[in-house]
Amino acid sequence: MSEAERLKEFIGRKVVLDTDSVYLYAGTLASVDDWFYELADADVHDMKSTSTTRDVYIINVQKYGVKKNRDRVLIRRDRVVSISRLEDVTEY
Repeated sequence: MSEAERLKEFIGRKVVLDTDSVYLYAGTLASVDDWFYELADADVHDMKSTSTTRDVYIINVQKYGVKKNRDRVLIRRDRVVSISRLEDVTEY
């Protein structure tokens, strides 16, 4: 299965994008192109502004929902380390 085919199953779903920076993104994956992931109704979260770990933050988003602070955001694909559907997040 190609990368494009794999990403199609994420379109229209709530996802979490983990990056190689201090930012973590959650929202509905609207589109993907060669350069960007586009999220709608997104939460752009700066991990420097909290003492919560990435894992705990993601679990809380899964439990309580996305706290939208952006209608739309583009995230550079070369900065994304992983993408997960919010429904696949499990509490440990």
